[in-house]
Amino acid sequence: MNHNNKHVLITGTVAFDDIETPNGSSGKIIGGAGTYIALAASIFSKRISLISVIGDDFLDKDIEMLQSKSINTDMIERIPGEKSFYWKGRYHSNFKNRDTLITELNALEKFNPIVNDSSRNAEILVLGNLHPSVQLSVLDQIDETKSFVILDTMNFWMDTAIDELKKAISKTDLIVINDEEAEQLTNEKNLDAAANKIFEMGPKTVIIKKGDQGSEIFNTKESFNIPAFKVESVIDPTGAGDCFAGGLAGYLSTQEQIDFDSLKKSMVFGTVVASYCVENFGVNGVQNLDFSQIEKRLEIFKAYLG
Repeated sequence: MNHNNKHVLITGTVAFDDIETPNGSSGKIIGGAGTYIALAASIFSKRISLISVIGDDFLDKDIEMLQSKSINTDMIERIPGEKSFYWKGRYHSNFKNRDTLITELNALEKFNPIVNDSSRNAEILVLGNLHPSVQLSVLDQIDETKSFVILDTMNFWMDTAIDELKKAISKTDLIVINDEEAEQLTNEKNLDAAANKIFEMGPKTVIIKKGDQGSEIFNTKESFNIPAFKVESVIDPTGAGDCFAGGLAGYLSTQEQIDFDSLKKSMVFGTVVASYCVENFGVNGVQNLDFSQIEKRLEIFKAYLG
């Protein structure tokens, strides 16, 4: 992979998860949107920087694992006396629905992201699923004219912080959300109609994830559908959407131009990374992935794509 890649700046949680699925339980393991996005992106690029916040319980060896993937962790702030964000959830037998059993914001409540000078001109910015005020704080610190901004969000922020979320969306080039979120954001069940409403909010490109139906990318002129990659057994779907976004951003950073064509290609790579993610608990499915494994699965996927 070439080292002239675009710099990818990511913000999202670096956290602990505790996951129960029909296939077992993970115990307390490393998770968080920022962690998944950065690990997925790092498969393609060595120019990845991560902004986040942790407590005393996030061990040095866990940070070193990120650094071993050439992820710059200088902007991960450790707040003494605090614990890291913690989420415990249980998936239903269909792996789509899940119940949140425990959410402890901990250090995340005090998160005040500071973008260092070397990251203000990052060519790609990924705003992982966080409070929109945090996303806006990062947007305010970068040079928006130089950065291609990718935003992820969730229903919860639509319920609790819609005004700030709409402001963040207005500064976004590409929004990546699932079909339920797109419907809630726009009051449109039809995905084309939903995408058209989102264009009016600011983004020129929209990716709507459709679970096991794959994902679809829209711009104002055209759309393109990519199927999901069928895996033999799903162990843990946590982080799959973040791995999709991270794989997409990582591959996109290797492309000379960011346009509809390079975004479509990047979605294929994001889909393949996400397929590895769901085969193991937590980040175990992605943290040791290398590009040759991606290429293997890409060959199989190309056969589906016809």
